[in-house]
Amino acid sequence: MKIIDVKKASNHLNPHGVSVHKLYDTEHAQIMHMELKPGESLKKHTTPTNVCFYILEGEGIVEIGEERELVSKDMLIESPVKIPHRLMNEGTENFRFLVIKAPRQKEPTTML
Repeated sequence: MKIIDVKKASNHLNPHGVSVHKLYDTEHAQIMHMELKPGESLKKHTTPTNVCFYILEGEGIVEIGEERELVSKDMLIESPVKIPHRLMNEGTENFRFLVIKAPRQKEPTTML
């Protein structure tokens, strides 16, 4: 059995400049824990694989393609392959979510 405590996982450097902890990383899938403090956001980007986001805490805005929605705890959002997307925290509390990529991407993310 392998147990990973997100508080003890090393911070993963990323082009967004936000808190990211790698929780699960195999040749088949990847799960990252992300936290956006008030005012922080991901830069708009595309991924070469399908992605879904599971909201753990707080509220935030998710943009996928031309759609923009307010999301909150216990919601799952699907983001299709190669569609521009980003998440933003426009609120006053922390916004935490999991990023799940399956299959694991083999090509780099494209920043827009």
